[in-house]
Amino acid sequence: MPLTNLFASPLYRATLSDHGALDISELEATAIAIAEDDEAGQEWCEEQGYPGYTSYASLTDLPWRAPIFADLVKVLDAHVAAFAEDLHLDLGEGKLVLEDIWINILPEGGSHSGHLHPHSVISGTTYVAMPEGTSAIRFEDPRHPMMMAHPPRKKDAPEALKPFVYVRPEVGDVLLWESFIRHEVPLNMSEEERISVSFNYKWV
Repeated sequence: MPLTNLFASPLYRATLSDHGALDISELEATAIAIAEDDEAGQEWCEEQGYPGYTSYASLTDLPWRAPIFADLVKVLDAHVAAFAEDLHLDLGEGKLVLEDIWINILPEGGSHSGHLHPHSVISGTTYVAMPEGTSAIRFEDPRHPMMMAHPPRKKDAPEALKPFVYVRPEVGDVLLWESFIRHEVPLNMSEEERISVSFNYKWV
């Protein structure tokens, strides 16, 4: 009997330019400049033992602070709308709107442990600098907590059945996923910084 796949967890992958032109080099330069000026963010990263820099806990106004981020949000809005259609989301009278957006700069040896975004609908990241040898992003099967007595998958299992899937984005890519999907960034093995911009969208 043929198999029927149930309860899919789609991953959206596209390039920013699919929904509007954006100067990635300007985005990179602006992200670095903001990181250098954000003393509160630097202090938070140091206190939390976070390698590198994130503006997650310090800045909530990137689109107001820098025009390139306002342009980025307009492009992301279009990508998220397309993904929502792919997911067949019934938003009723509501809509998906940007909840927060932040910069991530991971130096050599930096990583971001597994986590999810429980108060959002769609989460994602766009990639600004991905030097050769830098880490991918790893997604985890959200059913893991229910698999206490489950045997492991074979190494040659299809990707849709693997417990972890690694995706290595390129500069200018945007990845979107439903916010309940656990994900992490493994150790950055490159000598150069890995720069990305992450974001959440909520239903209002």
